[in-house]
Amino acid sequence: MIALVAVPGIGMSDIVDRTLNLYGRPGLIDTPSATVMDDGDVAVSITTFPGQTRTTLSFQISERLTGSFRYSKINDFYGAGDALYDRSFDLSYQILTETANRPAVSIGLQDFIGTGFYSAEYIVASKSFGDDLRVTGGVGWGRLGGIGALGAPFGERPPLDFGEGGRLSTDQWFRGDAALFGGIEYAVNDRLTFTAEYSSDDYRREEGRDLFERDSPFNFGVSYQFKHGGVLSGYYLYGSEIGVGYSYVLNPKRPIATTGFEAAPVPLSPRPSRAADPEAYEADWVTNASEIAGGKDSIARALAKEGQVLEAISLDATRAKVTIRNTRFGAHPQAIGRTARVLSRGLPASIEVFEITVATSTGIPSTTTIIRRSDLERLEFEGSDAILPRVAFADSVGRASDQSYSAPRDKFTWALEPGLAVSLFDPEAPVRGDLTLQLRGKYEIARGLIAQGSISATLAGTLDEIDELGESALPRVRSDIGLYQGNPRLSSATLAWYARPGSNLYSRVTGGYLETQFGGVSGEVLWMPVNSRLALGAEVNYARKRDFDGGLGFLDYDVITGHASAYYDFGGGYLGQLDVGRYLAGDVGATVSFSREFDNGWVIGAYATQTDVTFEDFGEGSFDKGIRLTVPVEWASGQPSRNRTSVSLRSLSRDGGARLSVPGRLYETVRETRQDELSDRWGRFWR
Repeated sequence: MIALVAVPGIGMSDIVDRTLNLYGRPGLIDTPSATVMDDGDVAVSITTFPGQTRTTLSFQISERLTGSFRYSKINDFYGAGDALYDRSFDLSYQILTETANRPAVSIGLQDFIGTGFYSAEYIVASKSFGDDLRVTGGVGWGRLGGIGALGAPFGERPPLDFGEGGRLSTDQWFRGDAALFGGIEYAVNDRLTFTAEYSSDDYRREEGRDLFERDSPFNFGVSYQFKHGGVLSGYYLYGSEIGVGYSYVLNPKRPIATTGFEAAPVPLSPRPSRAADPEAYEADWVTNASEIAGGKDSIARALAKEGQVLEAISLDATRAKVTIRNTRFGAHPQAIGRTARVLSRGLPASIEVFEITVATSTGIPSTTTIIRRSDLERLEFEGSDAILPRVAFADSVGRASDQSYSAPRDKFTWALEPGLAVSLFDPEAPVRGDLTLQLRGKYEIARGLIAQGSISATLAGTLDEIDELGESALPRVRSDIGLYQGNPRLSSATLAWYARPGSNLYSRVTGGYLETQFGGVSGEVLWMPVNSRLALGAEVNYARKRDFDGGLGFLDYDVITGHASAYYDFGGGYLGQLDVGRYLAGDVGATVSFSREFDNGWVIGAYATQTDVTFEDFGEGSFDKGIRLTVPVEWASGQPSRNRTSVSLRSLSRDGGARLSVPGRLYETVRETRQDELSDRWGRFWR
């Protein structure tokens, strides 16, 4: 479809530069263009026309790289009313940006992981003329090389043998007949756009099944942009067909709810100058036990009003060491800034250095932020960027306060909340789901020692209809998930111990009913220096399969599983992860993950797992892969919150490449306290 994305106050040339095509990515109608969306844009689109419906999620991974995931339904593909449900991925890269004298140029792969139903490759150029007209032309292979062939400049295209689907068909890329395509886009105003194109896609497969009639290579479309940002599109395709579509584009950098409505922090309290009041800088107070105790209590109460739990505190003549747990703000620097203000108001003038350690959600201290009080006083009105160079970061081992503070607080927390569990991409039922009610509880026995559990009940749903009990070459570690939908059920019940065994080291031991399908014991260690982009970890698990009824029993299957992991922060919010080891079915292999995290907490990523299980034994999809999305509640609500909502889009639950699900793994627990993460979000320090 044609999708037009507008932002109030921008010119028509900018609006013309943001169209999405029938495949839900930048393009004309049925063909691509060389344009890109705004960096970070996430686009959701659905288009339908005779014989097909396409639902697409596109993401502007970087300023020039665009990725798309598509789920399509091709009606009556197998006859007798049986449809083909197809999953496909696209990538395109803008190799040249547009200037006054040259067009933008992009190269792309369409459906490069999947069945190859939409497989195509292309090189395309786009050039704007004035504020309202853009012309696009390109050359394509595969589906885009269907009519008007110019020959096969890079050799013949071999027959596609996609097997179980989901594999890279590199021998197909840019092979076979090449053909030209192109078109124009004209913006009447900031809401209405017309598009016309010449398409080289012959729709051979659809015509051969009487799903689609192609009488002409020309397509025409019109799109209208609504005030809320959605786009309704209509198009006339190939001289015979009518289609409609809708798209919506959002950007994680732009919250949908206005933020900053939380209560203002307490103001910084500057000290009198030493010359004006030398007695204020005397340290005789450190010998007064009652004064010290009273000061700690008042600091704890003030921090509690800011949503911070005082875990530990120690004071000497010139230095204050505090450990806090941030329970309110999505960005730790905002918690650090508010803690510094509280300390400035509650501590004697002789204390010059604040060492503020942020504990993780599991209670273990991580990174210490060292701030000089005089810098706070001098740079209070200069902005967050001015004070950041004056701040030091260090590992908390040997530096954080070892004097625990027993503030009156609830060590037991619980919640009763609804939930939604979804299973996607099953050819028999593309979408299945359960509406659940979950009771969760957590008790902190001591710092780092946590007991937690959950009980779930299904209110309504269809997950129990999942039937994957046919022939299998692997142990049933995930494919029998439909049998675990008993009601009610013990989802998890664990006891976990988190610790700091040494400098830059973190550890975790978890035992109990770890997840819905497995219980056991899990141990993990993580090496993560405060100022390093690299982190290394190792995990070993003994897992035993749980009984189907969701109770306390176990079945006769157990396995030793574990991984060695490497994590790397490439900068700019781009994160990579490599896990190598043994999976639940006893298969051995590796998982590669790549994600982009935005400063406000949004995370969009993808992963792929390849093990020694053959594609045929794995089944449909050939290997495990998927997309992960995390959205901070604060982004949508505008209110301070540390809660996040995560969604995983993946192929069917298969047994190959299946990893044990363990709550509270260390890297995600600790990462947001690293120096780079704190620096990236330091703009909230004074907020």
